[in-house]
Amino acid sequence: DDWLALKPQEPSPSQCCGSGCKPCIYDVYEKELAQWERAKAKQDKSLLMEKKEQSNNSELNPDTFTAFNVSSVEQLTEDTYQYKFELPGNSSLRLSLGQHIVLRGVVNGLEVQRAYTPISPGNAEGYFEVLMKHGELLMLASGTGLAPMLPILQSITDDEEDETFVTLVGCFRTFDKIYLKPLLQDLARYWNIRIFYVLSQEMSLEKLPWSYQENTYTGRLNEDLMKMIINSCRRKPFVLICGSSTFNEDMSRYLKAAGIEEKSCFVF
Repeated sequence: DDWLALKPQEPSPSQCCGSGCKPCIYDVYEKELAQWERAKAKQDKSLLMEKKEQSNNSELNPDTFTAFNVSSVEQLTEDTYQYKFELPGNSSLRLSLGQHIVLRGVVNGLEVQRAYTPISPGNAEGYFEVLMKHGELLMLASGTGLAPMLPILQSITDDEEDETFVTLVGCFRTFDKIYLKPLLQDLARYWNIRIFYVLSQEMSLEKLPWSYQENTYTGRLNEDLMKMIINSCRRKPFVLICGSSTFNEDMSRYLKAAGIEEKSCFVF
């Protein structure tokens, strides 16, 4: 069990940035898996900590990822941020003109990899900077109100350069009434998609599949639950609402109480 816990996890297709990176996230996985297999065969966990030889002219190594600290984050526009990373001493990335780097991190428990071209000079010493765009959508759907949300979700997941974070809240009477479960489960595997379910006529979560229990609520989507969901977003979202006229009116009222302005909402 200890060795299985240490085994590298195979990336999902959504984690590959599709930019022809060298190494690709799959290349890194294969090397980490081979290292794990060698260590397991020899029953020596210290072999998992082997350090790769660094390049002499750069802080980057083309064969592995290197950890850097974020020294500052500056918001430039409503959804664009400038990240500054520290480099040891006066070292430099020494990139060629137009060359990109690959950043890897964990978002919502999922390892994410994206390619970026630094905006700092290639010979900048002690730091490098990149621009990242983080939009945020909150989708509130009741019953068949899910329909107009799906094309938007799929357009985001189909675009490798779209980094919009999406939280979809689907409101249904019972678990059996949830539409398109397989499709929603597939969408929820993307690093930037969260899906919650609110079931008004379910009395308990115990009979639900375990994969649904953590992100499902019983009862109705009320003001308190709305505030909790909005507070879990990274920034104030733009909200899409679709349901019955009563549902739409209730959601608009709850959003206003949570500090979301009317101009930041769209009702289908």
